[in-house]
Amino acid sequence: MSAISASNVVDTEECTDMDWRHRALCRDEDPELFFPIGTTGPATVQIEQAKAVCRRCSVVESCLDWALRSGQDSGVWGGLSEDERRALKRRQSRTRVRA
Repeated sequence: MSAISASNVVDTEECTDMDWRHRALCRDEDPELFFPIGTTGPATVQIEQAKAVCRRCSVVESCLDWALRSGQDSGVWGGLSEDERRALKRRQSRTRVRA
């Protein structure tokens, strides 16, 4: 396979992995909603509002999977806040160590 062909395969796979974004409900929302400043006070209301959008979204699992695989460390992705994704990663890491 030539370098150009290999590059096209990677681009195609990446594009396919990201297709869920075209069906995400957050596309019709203000992006700022999903990136609150902080995790306390008014930010908690904003986080809950973002999660409410996620709960209605058909691609929430794909979104969360992508966020975890790509290391998204800020904002609400896949219905989870920054802190919740960090905790999930820790639990998954401990499970892998025990297995």
